[in-house]
Amino acid sequence: MKIVVLDGFTLNPGDLSWGKLESLGDFTVYDRTEYTNEKIIEAIADAEIIFTNKTPLPKEVLRETPSVKYIGVLATGFNVVDVQAAQDLGIVVTNVPTYGTTAVAQMTMALLLEMCHHVGEHNRAVKRGEWATSKDFCFWNFPLIELAGKTLGIIGFGSIGQATAKLAEAFGMTILASGSRSKPELETSTMRYTELDELLAVSDVISLHCPLTEETKGIINTQNISKMKDGVMVINTSRGQLVVEKDLKAALDTGKVAYAAIDVASREPIDKNNVLLNADNCIITPHIAWAPKESRARLMGTAIENLEAFLNNAPINVVNA
Repeated sequence: MKIVVLDGFTLNPGDLSWGKLESLGDFTVYDRTEYTNEKIIEAIADAEIIFTNKTPLPKEVLRETPSVKYIGVLATGFNVVDVQAAQDLGIVVTNVPTYGTTAVAQMTMALLLEMCHHVGEHNRAVKRGEWATSKDFCFWNFPLIELAGKTLGIIGFGSIGQATAKLAEAFGMTILASGSRSKPELETSTMRYTELDELLAVSDVISLHCPLTEETKGIINTQNISKMKDGVMVINTSRGQLVVEKDLKAALDTGKVAYAAIDVASREPIDKNNVLLNADNCIITPHIAWAPKESRARLMGTAIENLEAFLNNAPINVVNA
């Protein structure tokens, strides 16, 4: 049995082990595969088992690689695979749910706290000598914001949204949640479900944790931004296409959105002409919310469990059943 990992570097840049997968078959791992059908087909060759993180597997590739029986997506989102084409061809596709819940929730709060305190900028100011030459015992170059008593609106209240809510509640925030499926049993004195329009209107901070669907694509747009509080903060650690980037840029320029913090972009790596690169008060990180070693180790472990279950004729985490 031949196993190929098309883009293994981001999952395992050298601090994890491929040993278990190596023990399951004739194993090849590519750090990266060029995103052309020709190169992807060449990398797959006659392998039966394929793992991909972001390398696309459209129907044109799948039809030219008849040996493939199984695709393991090394992520929760699986839009890089044409799952209908895979199903038509009898290929099982699995993903890895929930591995990054803790890490992404933690990153969300890190971005929020950075917007509130600008730790990085103040550190750089001190090292530039601004504190040493200050006339006062302290200084701050940005407004400093206390979270207690503020309202956090979470769009998408799955496992990551819920984990983020718990962290925010520890800071004294009130939570409003909207999503495709509400769970009344999760409501508390500090968290309740509401319709999107109310969430937009009353939240001091809005954080995106919803999947990318036709309904959620571009959900942060001029129309919805107009419904928000003046001076709102927006966080996106989910998918870049949830945000109409030019609309967010315009809102940052006017101050309607006071701050934004994004870990994802509409195109990744980010396009050098992305409008948000020139937006005031916008923090951009390079899609790292998922990437702590502990989180990647969970991802690797579940990916192996998925394959072992498939080999035992009892597949789990199948997305095209």
